[in-house]
Amino acid sequence: MNIFRLAVSRPIATSMVFIAIMVFGIYSYIRLPVDLFPEVDSPIISVITSYEGAGALEVERNVTEHLESTLGTTPELLEITSTSMDNVSVVTLEFNGGANMDEATNNVRDRLGQAEFLLPDDVNDPIIQKFDASAIPVVIYSVTAEESYPELEQIIDDYIVNPINRISGVGDVSVTGAPSREVQVVLNPERLRAYNLDVSRIAQALQAENISSPAGRVDLGTESYNLRVNTEFRSVDDIGGVIVANFQGRQVTLDQVASIREGFADEDAISRVNGRQGLTFAVQKQTEANTVEVSERVMAQMPAIAASLPDDVEMTLIIDTSDFIVDAINNLSSVLFYAVVFVVLVVLIFLRQWRATIVIAATIPVSLIVGFIYLTLVGSTLNMISLSSLSIALGMVVDDAIVVLENIMQHIERGSTPREAAIHGTGEVGVAVVATTLTVVAVFLPLTFLEGQTGVWFGQLGAIVVVTVVTSTVAALTLTPMMGSLMMKPVDEEGRGPLKALARGIDKGLRGIESVYRGSLRVAVRFRKTTMLAALAVFGVSVALVPRVGTEFMPISDDGFVTVSGELETSRSLDYTSEVVGRLEAEINASVPELKRLNSTSGTSGSMFGGVGGGKNEFQLRMELVDQDERERSVFEVADQVRGIMAGTPEIVTSKVTSGNSGGAGSAQPVSVEIRGFDLEQTTALARDLAEHMEGIEGTRDVNLSRGESRPEFEIVFDRERLSDFGLTSAQVAQVVRGNIAGQTATIFRRDGDEYDVVLRYAEGQRGSLEQVREMTINTPAGSRVRVEDLGEIKEFMVPPNIERIDRERMLTVSSGIEGRSLNLVMDDVREWVDAQNLPPQIAITYGGDFQEQQESFQDLFLILALSLILVYLVMAGQFESLKEPFVIMFSIPFAFTGVILALLITDTPLSVIGLIGAIILVGIVVKNAIVLIDYIKLLQGRGQPIFEAIVEGSVSRLRPVLMTTLTTILAMIPLALEIGEGAELWKPMAISVIGGLSFSTVVTLIIVPVLYGMFERNAKTETGGMT
Repeated sequence: MNIFRLAVSRPIATSMVFIAIMVFGIYSYIRLPVDLFPEVDSPIISVITSYEGAGALEVERNVTEHLESTLGTTPELLEITSTSMDNVSVVTLEFNGGANMDEATNNVRDRLGQAEFLLPDDVNDPIIQKFDASAIPVVIYSVTAEESYPELEQIIDDYIVNPINRISGVGDVSVTGAPSREVQVVLNPERLRAYNLDVSRIAQALQAENISSPAGRVDLGTESYNLRVNTEFRSVDDIGGVIVANFQGRQVTLDQVASIREGFADEDAISRVNGRQGLTFAVQKQTEANTVEVSERVMAQMPAIAASLPDDVEMTLIIDTSDFIVDAINNLSSVLFYAVVFVVLVVLIFLRQWRATIVIAATIPVSLIVGFIYLTLVGSTLNMISLSSLSIALGMVVDDAIVVLENIMQHIERGSTPREAAIHGTGEVGVAVVATTLTVVAVFLPLTFLEGQTGVWFGQLGAIVVVTVVTSTVAALTLTPMMGSLMMKPVDEEGRGPLKALARGIDKGLRGIESVYRGSLRVAVRFRKTTMLAALAVFGVSVALVPRVGTEFMPISDDGFVTVSGELETSRSLDYTSEVVGRLEAEINASVPELKRLNSTSGTSGSMFGGVGGGKNEFQLRMELVDQDERERSVFEVADQVRGIMAGTPEIVTSKVTSGNSGGAGSAQPVSVEIRGFDLEQTTALARDLAEHMEGIEGTRDVNLSRGESRPEFEIVFDRERLSDFGLTSAQVAQVVRGNIAGQTATIFRRDGDEYDVVLRYAEGQRGSLEQVREMTINTPAGSRVRVEDLGEIKEFMVPPNIERIDRERMLTVSSGIEGRSLNLVMDDVREWVDAQNLPPQIAITYGGDFQEQQESFQDLFLILALSLILVYLVMAGQFESLKEPFVIMFSIPFAFTGVILALLITDTPLSVIGLIGAIILVGIVVKNAIVLIDYIKLLQGRGQPIFEAIVEGSVSRLRPVLMTTLTTILAMIPLALEIGEGAELWKPMAISVIGGLSFSTVVTLIIVPVLYGMFERNAKTETGGMT
């Protein structure tokens, strides 16, 4: 028994099956966690190694090169890049998309163990940092204070961090910018010389006297107890009483050669929020926790936490990621609702019956809710991608039901009973319905093969559309005929009064359209050659227009944030940088009325997102604007104004202003030119020439070099013979010099559960100058002292502040943003200049940034398109049992691309990855309409109609379902094309592609496909039905 006959025969059983599906779907929907995007297991691992006091060249030579050599053999490694800068080495490993990242992390850890003996002794242990989406803060707050500022770190720990850590779902609370308390031992160099001491000997003494270790067990009678040796310092006075030397028969304590006090570590950054100095803390969720729920729990505790703080301590919310998530999900839900309304209206207009509308509308919740079941089964979340996928699928889930029900209605109008019409009407189109669904599957299933972040996004899109469309087909072959057999009746029996008059009016209009279409098709079939030549001419014109379509990687949306990063001259102090930033803040506050909040960081550019330290001459600004409906200017216009402010500040050497976002995809700069070569001067000179040329290219903005200006560095060059004469080594002398200038953390002081570094250093005025370095004295094994200048000389060199490498080769990047011009046109100008250069063989130039990602993504998607076309052909060849007829149906596909090109040009929308996905989607949609058309024409041929009449009458008969399926898909896309709500703008290019391509291809399907089918049939055999 056929499935549709069984469904009609057992309506209660059929209803119970679909009710059960609805119940499971609602349950799944309630359980689904909410997030912004699907979880992405990033194939990136960073290895961060600290080498205090070392310059970029020394870090590269002694740390980075060794790590690259060892880590370069890690399995599944795709690319290795690195940045060497003052004090820090960052090696970044990118693995193949399908790599097991837990296994990759273990492999990296094993290789770091092998590299330990290659690194200098004073290098800190490398830190492995694996990107985790759950590490992105859920909530970020700033904390400012006046009188309580010195105690802010302790206040944060006691009153904020500890209570928040107790909240369910919170993984960690990280604090950035807090004044760090320490015990400072300020050494007197003259007294040290008098007692023949140095920093290292004092550090050894403190370490030896501050211990706590087990000493075994002791027995007291019948009891056994642990024994410990504990000489840990219990007060700062204990530290001062440590004996550091015996001089001429008497003991010398630390407080005789140094002053000991509690204080704060030197600031490496100054953070301000709306002009007030403070710090920030970020709340991170646990891996499996729900972002929105964690945020709601944290926000619920904030009033109580704020009430417990001292009066002068103020908390300000900077970011609550759940706000955007909730807004985006709600807006996309609204888009989905609007799409449902549009679809239902189209069905009501065309079928003129509220009963028919209910039958078809019933397939919508059933099909969509199975998508929620799928998301639950695979452990995914309700996010922007999944909701957008359901919105995209909506226009297709009613297609099969429309075809089935429209044919059932035709049988009823011919006099069949509803039950007979349901069985026979479904049977006539059942094969075509299944075939059209298979073509959709053939188009969307290959999207699940994509890898990387785009693979996660579009893989979920492909999977959800496949699941929902397959479900809709099952519903169309079971639920639709079952409901049709019970509810449908002839149109004349439907309604009374105004409703009946409206139905008749609509029917009259549709019959008029059918009459015009019948006449047009007869003319087109009779003058088939002229018709085909005209169609080919239109297609040729569209191909000629392709170069006019710009390209981009991903569409950029107005997210209301402007970020500025910049540098002053490399020699500038932190206080000077902060003063310049303060003036920038004042000017921005005075000239940007849209400003809601302004955060600044002067100095170290590290962040709670895993960044690493920068210089004291660097700064960052982060501007948050008011909501879009409260401002007249876009975020991009505000960013242009900020660029003008940066350009008008003479102290700023370089700056970069970024605005908008691409949904988490894409790189920081669309244009990125990588210059590879070992010679720093040669590559820097070429990069400057390129940067100067790029600044003159139309559409570029914020042209930057990744390598900063070279700066002076002083180097002590030891005379090895002199060192040997005094019994010293370079390492011994370097350690003393470093301890005297940079200081040394000797041990840890514990009090009331807190730990503080005990730091040894000279007083501020007694360290840091070249003369003081020359006059530093070193204790020799013989008991004498020798000055540094007697052991060598100090030389000046010009060195870069940072050195980048890719695949173990030095690299310098010239990058820029783009504005008002497409990425491909800008890159054409850049490559034209590069190609004209006579480059030496030791220098190579490659392209990265969004352009590289765009090229790779386009290549993958074109392969997916080719695979989809092959699969679609195989499905149709199997359905029609013909190798030629599928080409007739697929003839409409190129014209769908014509519609895409015209739509993108008319709306001035660049072709992006999202837009190309829309073009791929069209393959399945336009073929569905053509299959329905040709299948019915063949059905009429089988009943004995001549080919000419079969083409005309079959096409006219299928006009309404073709128009309905086209309009439902187009109207479902309109909310996305109009960017209704946050999150919808990401899908705008796809919606425009689908609307344009489907509109144009529908005309081709209704006119050209029947004409071409007739030409194929004419060539295959001689007909007697009037083909002339």
